[in-house]
Amino acid sequence: MKVIYQQIISFVTLLIITLVIISVSFIQSTKRLVYSNTWNQLEGYADVLQKNGWDRIGNFFRPNQNYILEAQDILSSQDVNFIIYNSENLPIFPSNVGAIPSISGDKWNQLLNGKTIRDPKAPKKAIPKDRQHIEQTAIYKPYFYRNKLFCVIVVTSSVQGVQKNIQNIESNLLLAIIISSAVAIVIIYLLSSFQSRRINRMRKATREISEGNYDVIIPVSKKTKDELNSLSQDFNNMTQNLKEANIEIERQEERRRQFMADAAHEMRTPLTTINGLLEGLAYDAIPEEEKGKSIDLMRKETTRLIKLVNENLDYERIRANQITLNKTSFDSTEALKNVAFQLEKKAAEAGDTIKYESAGSEEKIPVYADYDRFVEIVINIANNSIQFTKDGTITLKNERGYKETKIMISDTGIGMTEEQVKNIWDRYYKADPSRKNTKYGESGLGLSIVQQLVKLHGGEIKVESEVDKGTTFTLVFPDGEEEKND
Repeated sequence: MKVIYQQIISFVTLLIITLVIISVSFIQSTKRLVYSNTWNQLEGYADVLQKNGWDRIGNFFRPNQNYILEAQDILSSQDVNFIIYNSENLPIFPSNVGAIPSISGDKWNQLLNGKTIRDPKAPKKAIPKDRQHIEQTAIYKPYFYRNKLFCVIVVTSSVQGVQKNIQNIESNLLLAIIISSAVAIVIIYLLSSFQSRRINRMRKATREISEGNYDVIIPVSKKTKDELNSLSQDFNNMTQNLKEANIEIERQEERRRQFMADAAHEMRTPLTTINGLLEGLAYDAIPEEEKGKSIDLMRKETTRLIKLVNENLDYERIRANQITLNKTSFDSTEALKNVAFQLEKKAAEAGDTIKYESAGSEEKIPVYADYDRFVEIVINIANNSIQFTKDGTITLKNERGYKETKIMISDTGIGMTEEQVKNIWDRYYKADPSRKNTKYGESGLGLSIVQQLVKLHGGEIKVESEVDKGTTFTLVFPDGEEEKND
């Protein structure tokens, strides 16, 4: 069943139940009110009759038949009749007392206790025979003289007018229910149609997204602030995120294809070299004096392959958080000087100079990190700088910040564009494709590993670069105290 029909049925059912409950409650309260007013009126007639409807003979009283009959004639339009009982529960008015039964024991006990009884239905025998077909109500009111029951006056009256009024009310209520239900159904249908259109619009947009269209946008009203409007806003945000994710997936897929090509290229060159040299050695095609160089070349190419495989494994282990950092506080100045000394020969072979330069006045600047991983990070970045710098300078600096240590690695190399800076953290990405086959066989994994290691330290890494002017990497390592507090 469609949502619109479910909503209509739910709302109409709720409306009908509400109207029925209200109508029944209203009719019952009206009925009680009308009967209460009638009983109050009859009780007033009984009070008047008690005061004026008696003849006194010595110390005895008897009903004034003429007065009571005249009162009945005056109230004949309301079918009012009077019955009077003495203190012995015997009827003494009207004259045909033999046909009138005594008051039941339960009612009589209540009357003896001074309670006025309001009975919705008067006993038939208390009503004239020509009026017994008309439904009547009655009140029983006791009167006392010198703390003794003097008499009980029963006043009966037709409820035909009351019932007619109640029937009119019921008819009007039924008509109001029909009209209000019809109007409500129309309004409910319009509102349900409006909501269903919004749902269908979202359903259509979902179908378009499933078909690959991420440009679909659901209109969002600034005036309406209901759940569907919020859902539409969330849907648009999701669509935008899916679009960006799809773009990123396509970008990563392109990177994957490039990665496969690069990985194959990186491995094919040393494997081809090794295979050629092995064939040469197998068929004695290599002179005896060249065999030593051939074996040394194969060793270097094998080392390249092992390094490439290890870097991939290391990268995945770091991403999966499967390595443990042994963080301690040590002198970053000494560590940077050691890295500069270690890479001095490699930099010189590229025509570069690598040096340590203090950025502050302190000689020893502590850093809280895993020493081996810290050195690995700096060496990877410094190697990258050497690779893309020709006859330039690579500078290592450090300085203290607020509860942190900053490491800066700058070069005067070819620099990068903004697009290249965004991509340097991808595996096998190389800012300068022409340098894929460098003397050092750089794989393009170094910076990806650097980024993951810095994140594991709880730090951050920033890159500033300008084409043909050089690049600066800034590493921030938080202090140990702050990490413990966190």
